[in-house]
Amino acid sequence: MHMKLISWNVNGIRAIAKKGFLDWVSATKPDILCLQETKAWTEQIPAELEAPEGYHSFWSKPSKKGYSGVATFTKYKPISTSLGLGIEEFDSEGRVVITEFNDFCLFNVYFPNGRASPERLRYKLAFYDRFLEIIEEIRNQGKSIIFCGDLNTAHKAIDLTHPKANENTSGFLPIEREWMDRAVEQGYIDSFRHFDKSPEKYSWWDYKTVARARNVGWRLDYFFVSKDLLSGLKRAFILSDVMGSDHCPVGIELL
Repeated sequence: MHMKLISWNVNGIRAIAKKGFLDWVSATKPDILCLQETKAWTEQIPAELEAPEGYHSFWSKPSKKGYSGVATFTKYKPISTSLGLGIEEFDSEGRVVITEFNDFCLFNVYFPNGRASPERLRYKLAFYDRFLEIIEEIRNQGKSIIFCGDLNTAHKAIDLTHPKANENTSGFLPIEREWMDRAVEQGYIDSFRHFDKSPEKYSWWDYKTVARARNVGWRLDYFFVSKDLLSGLKRAFILSDVMGSDHCPVGIELL
């Protein structure tokens, strides 16, 4: 089965809807589309945005309106779905949609941002640790894993324009990057870097500094696949020319 999966932090689905989002979906035709930072409850949006034509839709909404939130749109009906990691502290922020298919279990995740305070950094690291435990539990049951979304961390120096200047900034702290190292060591492949080792490939640019025009960016958005899926991984891509958010979409194709 040939499948195209795309992940995009839309920075507000109602905002991006006004910028041609549904036309983009129709033109791009992803088999599965994972959105982060939807910033909306389903009751706040029209039906065609809640479930675009031809897609099953699954939303994880935060307890607080206008904040966080993820949604997965899939042409294929999942075997099972669940929302969250089973921990109220994390799940109240609406950060995870899990969809299980015959060939893999897909985690669409908006990982926390740790910049606001030491407490938020601790929260982010605790989320990271619990997340890795859960996907390992599922993989140990014999299931292939894909996880995607805004990880809110650039993994290596190549993944941001100014690594030296950001060594003490959440999003490029050694402790955050070490967690990504651990995921790789445990057999999860950064799909984009599997194909493309070149610099200046980013998925987020700061609005305030108009950084996108100069391509001063960070690669914060990823697709990781468990190594057993590698033989079916055809390509990985960053759609840096797609506008509408401070992030751009990223994706993979599976055979």
